[in-house]
Amino acid sequence: MDFEFTEEQRMLCESVGKMLKEVATPEYVRATDREGRYPYEVYDGFVKLGLIAMAFPEEYGGLGGGIMDFVAVSEQIGRTSYDYLGGYGTSVFNGMNLLHNANEQQKQYFIPKLINGEVRMSIAMTEPGAGSDAGAMRTTATLDGDHWVINGQKVFSTGSGARDTVISVYAKTDTSVPYKNGISLFLVDNTTPGMQLRKLDTLGRRSIGTYEIFFDNVRVPANRLVGEVNKGWKYMLSGLQLERIMTTAGYCGAAQSVIDLAVEYAKERNQFGQPIGNFQAIAHMLADMQAEVEASRMLMLKAAWQMANNRDALKTLSMAKLLASEAYVKAANNGMQIMGGYGYIMEFDMQRHFRDARSTTIAAGTSQMQRNLIARQMGLNPQ
Repeated sequence: MDFEFTEEQRMLCESVGKMLKEVATPEYVRATDREGRYPYEVYDGFVKLGLIAMAFPEEYGGLGGGIMDFVAVSEQIGRTSYDYLGGYGTSVFNGMNLLHNANEQQKQYFIPKLINGEVRMSIAMTEPGAGSDAGAMRTTATLDGDHWVINGQKVFSTGSGARDTVISVYAKTDTSVPYKNGISLFLVDNTTPGMQLRKLDTLGRRSIGTYEIFFDNVRVPANRLVGEVNKGWKYMLSGLQLERIMTTAGYCGAAQSVIDLAVEYAKERNQFGQPIGNFQAIAHMLADMQAEVEASRMLMLKAAWQMANNRDALKTLSMAKLLASEAYVKAANNGMQIMGGYGYIMEFDMQRHFRDARSTTIAAGTSQMQRNLIARQMGLNPQ
């Protein structure tokens, strides 16, 4: 197996990097983080470069790319801002979920709009009482004539407050059966009457935004039900692998940026008559950081290769997600230590990585849940 990117993928990454360097300058990234402002200019750049279109077949206006293209782009975006990847990746993996599970009419209507930037996509799955235990969700949808009526509450919905966003909302449509047989998926515009969105004041990942959503008799046309009624659990699981390969690629890109910042500082910062990178304590810390991030990246690429070749990637992907998220957290923590007081100042980017990284062992499946998944793939039964 060959994990090297093709020449076309390398050129794609160069184009993405060039656009981000021009639009997402360090000052721009700091401003959107500080102000909690959605990076619409960056998202427009994704659309203009065809990064949304890349993931979809040509018959829907896409460019017919594959998982490895998606991974290459996600890693590159993560190098600039892991938060910005949330805007790109959430739209793409929710769109891909439609491609795999929606009816033809829904695909023909939504996918071209997603590709040309008319709409964005987000997901509302987690609830105050249903995080890792997604089956415990209490939000309901009841059929009333030619509409479904949704009531309940969702939380930690990434980017759902951005303009022109369609939210993939999971709700219980049959409470009399086990949860796996009674959940459905709906496409809900974020301006639908009866919805109230509240942006949460989070430690990190402040620009794309994390939202709490309240549904009070929200009426959704029946044609916004994705696929079949009560098949939402299946659709949810099919989308999670795409989400996790995207986020894991982003962790790798962001963690490498942390290392680059720390190495640059260690070469330039002089103490006791020499660069601090010459001290074994600092050099070994940086060497460990690089080894851990590179190992995580190799696992991520193996998982992507397995997905691209229709192989079972669950165990590899869970290991990659686990190691890459924890490597990013550790790298950012060590980066703060290496930069000393400068890392603690808001005008330097290490503190942003430190804040953004902290969410990665929680979101898209906690480290503890990843360990459970891995153990079960080994034939164990962790309780």
